[in-house]
Amino acid sequence: MYKPLPESLTIKQSKVNGLGLFAKEGIAQGTNLGMTHTKIGEKIIRTPLGGFINHANEANCVKVELRESQEFNAKHWTLVALRDIKKGEELTLRYTFYNI
Repeated sequence: MYKPLPESLTIKQSKVNGLGLFAKEGIAQGTNLGMTHTKIGEKIIRTPLGGFINHANEANCVKVELRESQEFNAKHWTLVALRDIKKGEELTLRYTFYNI
């Protein structure tokens, strides 16, 4: 069954901007939280996970390229915790696809 967010995350009001992703429990450094973006040709598509993460210069997560499909001219990125994240803490990412 498809779930747009991992069980360890929720969406709620952010102090950074609008809605954001928050840890419902502690998340260990190095945890792969799932796919955030797919690039097919020149078009970037955000998943629900990628759509709610806010930017921070001192981010606690990073996008990691998962795989590239030569057949479909596609790339995929996942969200990985850069450090331990505490329960209730907002997950953030340093934007690289979009201007802020």
